[in-house]
Amino acid sequence: MSRTVFCQNLKKEGEGLAFQLYPGEVGKRIFDNICQEAWGQWQKKQTMLINEKKMNMMNPDDRAFLETAMVAYLFDGIEPDIEGYVPPSQK
Repeated sequence: MSRTVFCQNLKKEGEGLAFQLYPGEVGKRIFDNICQEAWGQWQKKQTMLINEKKMNMMNPDDRAFLETAMVAYLFDGIEPDIEGYVPPSQK
């Protein structure tokens, strides 16, 4: 049976993540408050950010930047700055 959560990102009930995908307190917050749909949207934006900024996930500064962008996107609704990308609602 799937787990449902009230998604803080999409502001609606949705299917919760199957397990905690991110470590620590941030990961617990995501697991408890973000649905699969919102997580999938973030993963697409994360990929664009990593590629555009040529990030190295072995670099602690790049990982910290990505975590900050993730929290801002998932919980504060702040779109990451991705050159040339216009979110669908703003086209």
